[in-house]
Amino acid sequence: MSSQIKDHWENVFLNKKPTEMSWFQEKPETSLDFIRLAKLPETARIIDVGGGDSFLIDFLLEEGYENLSLLDISSKALENVKERLGEKAAKVEFICSNVVDYQSEMQYFDFWHDRASFHFLTRKEDIDKYVELVGKSIKPGGYLNIGTFSDQGPLKCSGLEIRQYSEKDLNSMFEKEFKKIRCINEEHLTPFNTYQNFTFCSFQRK
Repeated sequence: MSSQIKDHWENVFLNKKPTEMSWFQEKPETSLDFIRLAKLPETARIIDVGGGDSFLIDFLLEEGYENLSLLDISSKALENVKERLGEKAAKVEFICSNVVDYQSEMQYFDFWHDRASFHFLTRKEDIDKYVELVGKSIKPGGYLNIGTFSDQGPLKCSGLEIRQYSEKDLNSMFEKEFKKIRCINEEHLTPFNTYQNFTFCSFQRK
């Protein structure tokens, strides 16, 4: 199954331009707002999980952050970002992995960002692995920011089934290790002039 998922995403990023993908954002304002609210030092370790070829890393570099990581299952997505960043790519750690197979150092990250990756995990064993991973990867006092399709959002994305989450769902999923800080619902306008309703929640590691 993992190889099929990887093949799917390699094909997506090989054959589509960023503006041909429903999740495209010229500037990821909501994600940047959540990161700014954490008031992190520029040396903070920040990881963008399942970021694809999003522009979040570009803007974080512009804001002076020095310890950035980008994880994605698609090597082509990572290549796209490296090519776009040019010399700045040397400042970013690129990790090609399915998130449920990723082995992070214990209590390593200050901020874990995931917009529209977690909701692709539909099997209980994968969801449990993810919850365990963030619990051990984020420092005490560090932050977890998750964005998923809400219970009013789509049921599929990029031809794949997803799992919808409400604020209550996300809180119950992570409350053992994290304290909820802030949750919002947001309508994302796609490049195709359609809307996708998202739930965004920010948590702090206990």
